[in-house]
Amino acid sequence: MDVDREDGRTQNQLRPLACSRNILHRAHGSASWSQGDTKVLAAVYGPKAGTKKNENPEKACIEVIWKPKTGQIGKLEKEYEMILKRTLQSICILTVNPNTTTSIIIQVFNDDGALLPSAINAACMALVDAGIPMKHLSVAICCCVAKSGYVILDPTKLEEQKTKAFAYLVFPNAVHSVLPEGSLRVQGEPMERGIITSVTHGRMSVDDYFYCLERGRAASVKLSDFLRRSLQQHSTDSSKAG
Repeated sequence: MDVDREDGRTQNQLRPLACSRNILHRAHGSASWSQGDTKVLAAVYGPKAGTKKNENPEKACIEVIWKPKTGQIGKLEKEYEMILKRTLQSICILTVNPNTTTSIIIQVFNDDGALLPSAINAACMALVDAGIPMKHLSVAICCCVAKSGYVILDPTKLEEQKTKAFAYLVFPNAVHSVLPEGSLRVQGEPMERGIITSVTHGRMSVDDYFYCLERGRAASVKLSDFLRRSLQQHSTDSSKAG
């Protein structure tokens, strides 16, 4: 079914993507991420010696600090910090630098929808820029269920406000974008079929949720391809500069 969206996109179409790395010279790693008019900046500092209170000193500690565009951090931003921390912990190799803390600071420049997925994508690229050991990359996407029942990807802020439910989904970077098909499996299952993080808001049926998973997984392939091209472009530019 064709769905009319105010910006002219189809229901499965993502907004224009943009990513830049190594843009903050005092940070160990940094990246900006834009999806349409949503833009965030992620900065990585560390690893630094010592872990935070109540953290396991035998592993590396991940700290996330969220900075809104204006005003003080609230309940929603604290939830974002928690989701980001758990997501990044699952993709980083925490045994390489035990008893250290790596801080990831997220600065919001503009929120026009899908803010948390954009922040996750920015943080992932900033970790790569900082050389933090990672099991794999990840890609995040927002799927919305409209009041009329159809599912749309990568909503604007206005579309988010008009939907009855939405899901933030984080997938492993599609394996086939960097490795031959079948070369990496987890417990016998292809890695690209897995999911790292799933957070839902609003009332969503089981069928709607699984449809969101299906559409989100398809979109993750496009995001993975964009990440790969971005990384290759950065490597090419670095080689020319050297």
